Amino acid sequence: MTIDDRPGSAVSERVAHARRLFAGIAREYERMGALLSLGQDRRWRRFLVSRIELPSGGSLLDVATGTGLVARAARERHPGVTVLGLDQSEEMLRAGVWADADRGRIPRTVLLGRAERLPFADGAFDAVTFTYLLRYVDDPAATVTELARVVRPGGMLAELEFGVPANPLARTGWRAFTR
Repeated sequence: MTIDDRPGSAVSERVAHARRLFAGIAREYERMGALLSLGQDRRWRRFLVSRIELPSGGSLLDVATGTGLVARAARERHPGVTVLGLDQSEEMLRAGVWADADRGRIPRTVLLGRAERLPFADGAFDAVTFTYLLRYVDDPAATVTELARVVRPGGMLAELEFGVPANPLARTGWRAFTR
């Protein structure tokens, strides 16, 4: 049973597209991200994680974790923190666990699930991160509300996302480059 096979549930075309896309690129995702960002993706993740304040023994949920690049960076920066990765793509999660094992690291804790319906109690985490998520959900505002629900009062919600240039010429170049 997959995460959306419950009776009466339907997967939108946007969600189905995201699943097909990431299933097909899981093994090459990390290399492609570095290439498309001109090598800046690692710096962006380090910056994101550097802004997250976590108590000793705290917990972080990385939603849309994919291969776990942000989760890995968080583990390195905050070694005493429990980091859990959640993604709707089993292929991406497996690729991340394999990448950890190939690097001689203990595979991280991962969970198959959707950002729109997190299986956690209110305030369960000290911080929640997400990357490149909102373009793949049907209702971005409702998804952010769900993400915020699982952050404890005073906790942090942090996002990493590409922006689309407003200038038509720059936007055309951006589309040509990212497609």
